[in-house]
Amino acid sequence: MAKLEKQNAVVKQDETVNSRRKFFKKAGTVAAAAPLAGFPMISVAQSPIVMKMQGAWGATDIFNEMAEEYVKRVNDMAGGRLRIDFLVGGSVVKPFELTDAVSNGVLDAGHQVSAYWYGKTKVASLFGTGPVTGANSDQMLGWIQRGGGIELYDELLKNLNLNIKGFFAFPMPPQPLGWFKQSPPKNGEEMKGYKYRTVGLATDLMQELGMSVTQLPGGEIMPAMERGVIDAFEYNNPTSDRRFGAQDVAKYYSMGSFHQATEYFEIIFNKTKYDALPADLKAILQYGAEAASSSNTWTAMDNYSRDLQKLIVEDKVRVSKTPKAVYDAQLAAWDKLIAQLEAEDPFFKKVYASQLAWARRVAYYGFLASADDKAAYEHVFKTKLPF
Repeated sequence: MAKLEKQNAVVKQDETVNSRRKFFKKAGTVAAAAPLAGFPMISVAQSPIVMKMQGAWGATDIFNEMAEEYVKRVNDMAGGRLRIDFLVGGSVVKPFELTDAVSNGVLDAGHQVSAYWYGKTKVASLFGTGPVTGANSDQMLGWIQRGGGIELYDELLKNLNLNIKGFFAFPMPPQPLGWFKQSPPKNGEEMKGYKYRTVGLATDLMQELGMSVTQLPGGEIMPAMERGVIDAFEYNNPTSDRRFGAQDVAKYYSMGSFHQATEYFEIIFNKTKYDALPADLKAILQYGAEAASSSNTWTAMDNYSRDLQKLIVEDKVRVSKTPKAVYDAQLAAWDKLIAQLEAEDPFFKKVYASQLAWARRVAYYGFLASADDKAAYEHVFKTKLPF
């Protein structure tokens, strides 16, 4: 009897063990199906998509900081899924080689101006340093965003077989006429004979006015001045110019000009890599450019105005406003140049016609709506401006 009871106890123990095994086996099966049963998943961090972006700017140029403002906004909004690493001009390719490097996949992205690939087609300059229309940079950036400009830009890229997706940001103030070693020209006749630096269609304009023009990226301007390759130049703004050391090689600075009355940054991506991104990351690249546009504008306001005062007070640079006679000569030269370019290239004519249609309406509104800010300034600060 005792022996039978012992055997029954062993059987019950085996049944208990088997029951436990079945329970844990079943529990394991349920755990494997946790997502379906509402159990929390353990996330595994994914490596971000990394894009290498090079700028077209010299190491000290404030434009690098403006490019970084774009990069920071994209990286912050991407939440670790996408990261842009920014490189200064010349890190991988020379500034004027940036478009091809991005198109060919040597770089993933670039930060430049469209005038830097004007050598491929003069139409490129219409998306930056184009002819005057009476509209300012802010209004012409509006043409790109709302007036059909971006569609024409994409059409141009396709025509040239450039594997690029591009965005635009930061409506720049008008470029200065530039830096001179002696008193700046007061009319069109006095512009003749200078060895001058500029880029884009401004090259054709200044040549029409009798200058000998060399196209150079910003980082090569000072060495060219020191070697005598050029004896006058414009770049963009008081901050970039002062950081380059313009005040050390010239003491006359003439502000305002029609040779580059408008310009904006061109932010480009290799289209193959861009097209492979999910829709939300594409949107971040696009809207990041719009956000950086405002940030760049505020950065320019603060720095350009501050450095202009330093040029005047600390560096003893003679700053003047470009005379009307120079503007008149530039307008006459633009008339001749535009007629020639429209006759040579139907696509140039098509793009410029689109710009004119936008500028006629938008600039008219701007003139009519604008207040006399100069009068208000003179009243508030009890001064009479010398220009």
